[in-house]
Amino acid sequence: MVTVNPPLRGRAVSPRMVLDAGFMRRTFLLIGLFLLLTAPFSSDPLAFAAGCFVPWIVLSLVGKPTMPAAVIFYFLWQWAQVFSRVLQSMVDGEPLGAGLYGQYVVNAYWYMLASIVVLALAFRMVLGGLPSPSPEEESAHRDWRPLDLFLLYCGTLVLAVACGYATRLIPALSQQFEAVSRLKIVAEFLLFTTVLSTGRGGKFMLAAVLVEILIGFSGLLSDFRGVFIYLAVAAIAARLALSVTSILGGVVWLSVLMALALFWTAVKVDYREFATGGEETQHLSIPLSERLAYLGSLAASPGTIDWGLASYALLSRFAYVDIFGSVIDYQHSARDPNPGRQWQEAFDHVFKPRFLFPDKAALSDTETYARLTGADPTEVVRGSTSISVGYMGENYVDLGFPGMLLGILAIGLGIAGVLRYFMRSRLPWMVRQGIVLAFIYNVAGTGVELSLPKLFGATIMFFLVYALLVKFALPIGLKWLHTRAGKDQPQPS
Repeated sequence: MVTVNPPLRGRAVSPRMVLDAGFMRRTFLLIGLFLLLTAPFSSDPLAFAAGCFVPWIVLSLVGKPTMPAAVIFYFLWQWAQVFSRVLQSMVDGEPLGAGLYGQYVVNAYWYMLASIVVLALAFRMVLGGLPSPSPEEESAHRDWRPLDLFLLYCGTLVLAVACGYATRLIPALSQQFEAVSRLKIVAEFLLFTTVLSTGRGGKFMLAAVLVEILIGFSGLLSDFRGVFIYLAVAAIAARLALSVTSILGGVVWLSVLMALALFWTAVKVDYREFATGGEETQHLSIPLSERLAYLGSLAASPGTIDWGLASYALLSRFAYVDIFGSVIDYQHSARDPNPGRQWQEAFDHVFKPRFLFPDKAALSDTETYARLTGADPTEVVRGSTSISVGYMGENYVDLGFPGMLLGILAIGLGIAGVLRYFMRSRLPWMVRQGIVLAFIYNVAGTGVELSLPKLFGATIMFFLVYALLVKFALPIGLKWLHTRAGKDQPQPS
C-alpha cells in the first residue's frame, strides 16, 4: 500500500493516496522510466531521455511539504514548452537539428533544460526551509462558506473588469492595475480549495469555472486556460484524495482543456480578424454578444475544423525552442555590440515608472525579437499578436552559455524571495498559497515567453501592491469570511 508523505504539522496521518508533490514526483519518475524505453525509437534519443527525467529532478528539488503548490505549475509549464519540441520532431520525423536553425535548436533545447534545473536549485535554496503552518492556519479555509467565497469571487471579478477599464484610462498605471486584478485568482483558488477540501459547494465551483471559460473566450488571447490551472493547483494544495471519482474528474478536466485548446487554435486567426474588425490591432471593435455568437457558430460545426492540423499547430506553437535557436543563430553572426543591454534595458524600464517618465517608450516584444533574431517581424506576426524571444533567450544574448545560468539563478532567487515573503506572512495557509498562485501566474502565465522587462516589472510591482494589500485590505476580507462562518478569526502565530 502506498502512503502519503509526512503531513504538515497539525494534520493527522492518513494512509490514503493523495495528489501532492510527492505523488507527482513518483508519477513522473514512472513516466520517465516508461518513456525511456521508447527513447531509442525517437529522432533524438539522448535529448528525449534527458527531457523525460527533468520533471522528476525538479520535483525532487522543490517537492517539499511546505513548498507552495503553484511552484509545481511554474516548473512543469516551462518544462512542457521545452520538451514538446522533441515531441514535435517525432511528429515531423526528423531530428531537432534538421530544421532551419540546425544545431542551434539542439543547443537551445539543452540550455533551456539546464536553466529549468538551475531555477529549481534557486527555489530550493530560498524556500526549502519554510516553516509549517499552525493547525489553525492550515485548516482555516475549511470553515468558510462556499457561498461567501463565490460572492468574494464575484466581487473580485467586478474589480478585475474595473481594473481593465482603468488601465485604458490611465496606461501609466497599467502594471499596478494588473496586479490588483489578480485578486480574482486568489478568490478563485480559495473557492476551489475549500470545495475540494470539504466536498461542499460544488455548484459554486462549477459556476466559477464556466464564467471564467466564457470570459476567456471573449478576448483575443485564450485566457480560458487560466481557470484550469487554478483548479489543478488547488487540487494539489488541498491534497485531494485519489479515488475513482477524482481520477475520472481529472480525465474530464484534461479532456475539456485539450478540446478547448484545439478549438481555439483552429479558430483564433479568423476570430481575431472578426473581433478586431479586420484591423491590425489588439483592440476589440465587435460587441461581446456578436463575438460569442460567432464562436458559437464555429463550435456548432466541428466537422469543418481540421483537428489534425489544429493539433500540430498547437504543439508547434507551444514548443518554444526554435525561437531561442534563432537567437543563437543570429548572435553567432551579428552579436549585439552592447553587452548586457537586455538586463540594462530591463532595469531602466522598471525603475523609470511611466507616471514619472511619461515619454518612456512602450515595451515591444516584437521589436526586440526582430533585433535579436534579424527577422522582419511583419513577415512572421500579425498586428493583433506579438512575439518574444523570452527571458532565457535574452539572458543568452547578454551572457552566453554557461554564463546565462548565472542570470537564470538570479531570476530564480528573486522570484523565490518574493514567494518566501508572502509564505511567511501571518495569514491562513491557503490565502498565502493563493497569493503565490496569483504571483506565479502573473509572472509565468506565458512560461518561457516572458521578456526580462516584463518579468522584472511584474515581479516588483506585484510585490509592492500585495505587500500593501496583505497589510490593509486582506484582513478586512478575512474578517468578513470568518464572521459569516460564525467563527472567530484565528490569531496568527
